[in-house]
Amino acid sequence: MNPPLTVNALISEAAIFSEMESSHDEPALFGITDGKAVGTYLERKFVAHLMDKYSFAAGNPASGIDIPSINVDI
Repeated sequence: MNPPLTVNALISEAAIFSEMESSHDEPALFGITDGKAVGTYLERKFVAHLMDKYSFAAGNPASGIDIPSINVDI
């Protein structure tokens, strides 16, 4: 079982994730000019990254908060 996600872990993972994402090309994003689409793509990828390592309840667009278990909106 994965450990629970905390705010401190989220901050650490955000640094790790951003370093990983900035070190390679992302063919799925080539030619996309819509910033919202890019943000949504990366947000979903980040949440998937977190779910692989931590236990938490992910929110949904209707709830208005991305990670309600720690009261964080990404």
